[in-house]
Amino acid sequence: MLLDTWISFFVACWIISLSPGAGAIASMSSGLNYGFRRGYWNAIGLQLALALQIGIVATGLGAVLATSELAFSAIKWFGVAYLVYLGWKQWMAPPAAMAVESGDAAHGRPWPLVMRGFVVNASNPKAIVFILAVLPQFLDPARPLLAQYLILAATMIAVDLIVMAGYTGLAARVLSLLREPHQQRLLNRTFGGLFAAAALLLAIVRRAGHATPGA
Repeated sequence: MLLDTWISFFVACWIISLSPGAGAIASMSSGLNYGFRRGYWNAIGLQLALALQIGIVATGLGAVLATSELAFSAIKWFGVAYLVYLGWKQWMAPPAAMAVESGDAAHGRPWPLVMRGFVVNASNPKAIVFILAVLPQFLDPARPLLAQYLILAATMIAVDLIVMAGYTGLAARVLSLLREPHQQRLLNRTFGGLFAAAALLLAIVRRAGHATPGA
């Protein structure tokens, strides 16, 4: 892979990762609820799902998913339901005593947070379609593809880890400043609403090339 190609991809990764989405909302929610050190496990789950999605595209299965209405819809509606569930759970969360921002919140075990991040990313079929459309533009067919996919995956995951650290840390910082019950309740409902908005956006996503009858 040529250096200028990699630099272009590196810049694109920052633009993609900084764009607010379900992953960013989940990261901020985790930082809000658990502090940075524990909440960051959510970002690890996001990256595991991203690695899986890149692997699916690299093996050619991404093209199958992109053209399968049934598979696309099944994953999409599972993702919508899960985001609605997270939104409801966040909305209903009672005000709790704030932990000192050392990341040592007593609640929030790593494995459930990893799985939460994984499901948020893995249940978004648009991500696979997006990767399927973007990654090939940076591949050189004359060079070994596996090495190129590994480089692109490592770059994308590294950038996203940094960005999600920023989102998680920002929310964790806010957590340490908001100690009044009414402030915590407002913040919980704000994030609950953001999860619901992300669910709505995912619900209206249609498979690429899908046209409405009569169109």
